Amino acid sequence: MPENVGRVIGTRSAQPLEFWLAVDEADYVQLDEVVAVTTELPQPLADGRTQVDHFGVVDQIESAYEGASFHSDVFRDAEGTLPVSVSTIAHVSVTRVSMRPAQPESEVLVPPKPGRLVRRASADDRELALYFDKMRDARFAAGLSRDGLPVYGNLEFLDGSRGAHVNISGISGVATKTTYALFLLYGLFHSPSLRNAHSTHAIVFNVKGEDLLWLDKPNAKLPPDEHRKYEALGLPVGPFASVGLWAPPQRGDVVLPDLGSRSEGVTAYYWTLREFCGDRMLRFLFADADDETSQLGFVITQVERFLESQVKDQPAEQAEVVLHLPGLDAGLRVDSFDRLVEVICDFIDGIAPRAAQGTQQAFARRLEAAAAAVAPLIRAARESEAKENRFDWARHQVNVIDINKLPDRAKRFVVGVVVKRLMEEKDTAGREPLVFLVLDELNKYAPREGRSPIKDVVLDIAERGRSLGVILVGAEQTASEIERRVTANASFRVVGRLDAAEAQRDEYGFLTSSARVRSAILKPGSMFLQQPDVPVPLLVQFPFPAWATRADEVARGALANGSSVFGRGDGRLD
Repeated sequence: MPENVGRVIGTRSAQPLEFWLAVDEADYVQLDEVVAVTTELPQPLADGRTQVDHFGVVDQIESAYEGASFHSDVFRDAEGTLPVSVSTIAHVSVTRVSMRPAQPESEVLVPPKPGRLVRRASADDRELALYFDKMRDARFAAGLSRDGLPVYGNLEFLDGSRGAHVNISGISGVATKTTYALFLLYGLFHSPSLRNAHSTHAIVFNVKGEDLLWLDKPNAKLPPDEHRKYEALGLPVGPFASVGLWAPPQRGDVVLPDLGSRSEGVTAYYWTLREFCGDRMLRFLFADADDETSQLGFVITQVERFLESQVKDQPAEQAEVVLHLPGLDAGLRVDSFDRLVEVICDFIDGIAPRAAQGTQQAFARRLEAAAAAVAPLIRAARESEAKENRFDWARHQVNVIDINKLPDRAKRFVVGVVVKRLMEEKDTAGREPLVFLVLDELNKYAPREGRSPIKDVVLDIAERGRSLGVILVGAEQTASEIERRVTANASFRVVGRLDAAEAQRDEYGFLTSSARVRSAILKPGSMFLQQPDVPVPLLVQFPFPAWATRADEVARGALANGSSVFGRGDGRLD
C-alpha cells in the first residue's frame, strides 16, 4: 500500500511543474524526499487513459500557526488560551509527469488537483521520478540519497555517447571535490556499468600533498558502517585495482622520484631534450595568461619552429642535441636544458630576427625564469634510457601524476605537455579506449580571462574531447572564474559547499533557490548533482574512500601483500 503523507493544498495554486502539499499531522516529509500524486482527468483521453501521475522532489518546507494573528500568540497558545493549530506545508518541484496506464514518455501537463492524496514514492515511483528507468541499460552510481538509496547518472551523458564531462565546484578543504571525482572513477572501474571498463583509463593530477599516491592501498581506517553504503551501490570495498604512480625527478644526474612518504612503486617522469625541441613544448613554459601577447607569441612560435627543424633528423639514441645557429660554422652540442636555454637566449636575435629587440629581451627574461622551475623535468638522455621514464597512460588503468611540489610554472608545463600529447594520441587512435582526465584547480588552466596554450588545450577537450573519448572531470573552488565554454560543455554539474556570495552567481543558475542557500552549509561528503535527464538538482552523498589517502591509513602489511584490517577514521580529500 502507498504511504500517504498529505494532500495537495488549495490555498496556493498548483501548477503542472510545481505544487504545495499539506503534511499530515501524524507524518512528516524531509527535504530531498521524492513524492508522487495521482490526479483523475475529468474525461478520458482518446486512448482511454484517465489518470496523471506527478512525481517530484521536496525542496522547501514551512511550518506555521493557523488561526494566529500576532507573533506573541505563541505564548497564548502555550498557555492554552488561544485556539490555534500548527500546519506544515512542503513545496514540490515536479520532475516528471506520466500517464496511467503507464506510458512514461507521454505527458499531459495539467496541475494536480487540490485535495488529492500525496504519497511517499515507492521503489517503482522513484525509478520513474528520477528517470532511472531510462538509464537501466546505461547508468552509473552517482551516490546515495539521504535515505540511503542509490542515485544513478545516465552513462550516455558521461561516456560521450550523448554528452560528456563533469564539473565540480566547492570550497577548498570542505567540499571534498577530489574525493567525489575519485568515487565516480571507482564506481565506473569496479562495476559492470561501463562497457570495457577494464580497458578504460584515467589520468589524475595530484596537486596537493601526497594524498593520491595511496590509491592502490586499502584504507585501514574505513568505518565499518561505510561497507553498507558500498553494498547499496553494488560496489566492492577496497583500493583501485590498477594504479600507476608518477612523480617528478629529484635534481641531480640520478633519476629518482622526488617524494616524501612513499617511494616504492613510483616512477620518475621526465622528457628528453630531443622531445622538448621536436614536440614544441616551449610554449608551455609561457603558460601564464599575461605571457600570451601577440608579440611574445610570435617569438615563441619562431623559436619552436627553429628547434623542431634542428632535431628533425637527429638520431633518437643521441642524448645531446646539435643546433646549427646563425653566425656559427659548426653545430653546437647542447647537453643540458640549462645550456639549451642559455644558447637560445644568446642567439635569440638570429633565431627570431623579425621580432623587436624589446620583445626578444622579454622572451629571454621569461624563458630564464621558467627554466629554473622545470630544469629537472627535461634531461639529455637517449631514447632507450628515457623509455621507462616516459609517462604512458596506457600502462595502467589509473595514472596519478604528482605535481604538488613543483612551482606553478612547472605544474602548468607538466599539465600542458601531458594533455597536449593525450589529445594528439587520441586524434590518431580514435575514441576507444576512453580516457578520464581529472584536473583539479581548473581555474589555473582555464581561467575566464586571458589566453594561454594550456587553456587552448583544455578548451579543445571540452569542445572536442567527447568525439575522441577524452572525458574531462574538472574541479575548482569557484565556477565563476572558469572559462564559460568549459563549464557549459559539462553534462554533469556537481556542487559541494560554496561561499554564500559565490552561490548567487549566474554560473549556479541550475540550482534551486533553496539549494543555493543550502550549498553554504553542506557537510563533507554531500553534493548537489545536476544531470541532463533530471530537471532538478539532487542531493547525493557518497561513502568514505575505501582506498588510503595518506601513509597512516595503509593497512598493516598492505605494502607487502595488500591485506587489510578495517578500523575507524576519516579519509576524505579536498
